[in-house]
Amino acid sequence: MTELKMINMNDVEIEKVEWLWQDFIPYKKITLMQGDSGEGKTTALLQIIASLTTGREIVSAKDDPPVRGPVNVIYQTAEDGLGDTIKPRLVAAGADCSRVLVIDDSEKALTMSDDRLEEAIIRTDAKLVVLDPIQAYLGSSVDMYRANEVRPVMSRISALAEEYGCAIVLIGHINKSEVMKAKHRGLGSVDFAAAARSVILCGRVRDDPDVRVLAPLKSSLVYEPTPVAFRLSQEFGFEWIGEYDITPDELLSGSSRGKKTKEATEFLKRKLEDGMMPSKDLYEEAEAEGIRKKTLRNAMADLHTEAIRDGDKWYTALPEDKE
Repeated sequence: MTELKMINMNDVEIEKVEWLWQDFIPYKKITLMQGDSGEGKTTALLQIIASLTTGREIVSAKDDPPVRGPVNVIYQTAEDGLGDTIKPRLVAAGADCSRVLVIDDSEKALTMSDDRLEEAIIRTDAKLVVLDPIQAYLGSSVDMYRANEVRPVMSRISALAEEYGCAIVLIGHINKSEVMKAKHRGLGSVDFAAAARSVILCGRVRDDPDVRVLAPLKSSLVYEPTPVAFRLSQEFGFEWIGEYDITPDELLSGSSRGKKTKEATEFLKRKLEDGMMPSKDLYEEAEAEGIRKKTLRNAMADLHTEAIRDGDKWYTALPEDKE
């Protein structure tokens, strides 16, 4: 008979949540990033890694993202070549490639239950571990749709994240169903999302396909983070946009580009069609119409508005009114 042990909540110390990427990727926990193939999951993640390995700030929904020193990353992928895909993207993103480590599994496939994973975290002091995609690292004996087989695997890597203070990001795909809500679209057992403290959907805006959005599907450690968008195009490459007003269900269904951003864009066109306007007045009128500052700034970026100083006042103008 197992001895009964009890924990009194009065004796439990409150712990502050630490973030690798504020509100999106917590330390000591699992984060699940999901999306269709080709929507930009890997590209966005490599941009984040580039920032982490060089100590640069990652775009944040917060006005004051934390500044941190460079960290080491373990990046495992079973879908892209290291030499022809991953390294060129890291170099283009400005990463310190000496801080990106890969476990050589050419002789024996790596799994989440493999002792080499723990050994690599210890040896490199990695603060981020990425496994892309989930199913490639489960092992041949684990059926990703069976909760009783998935749960022990997820429990093990959750324990690794907690013990070594690192963030573990798992990349997953979503199913093709268009009637299911976004939070139920992940492939495999619900235990993947259940074990994660943060679940992020990566998708493309249907009527502006160069714009991709990282939209939180689940966040157990912070209240409703704001989606963050990036632009990815052949001509201009990768560019962070910032906050974006769209829900995960809208993102997947294509039913909205982000109603609030559209409203802000129309507001700007209406206010500036006759010429420039004092920026202070513009922000005040936008607020009166229920348009947040961040949303207005996103619309300004989309319209490429100009900030013009005249004396001690700043004005906002559409590009053609710049002179």
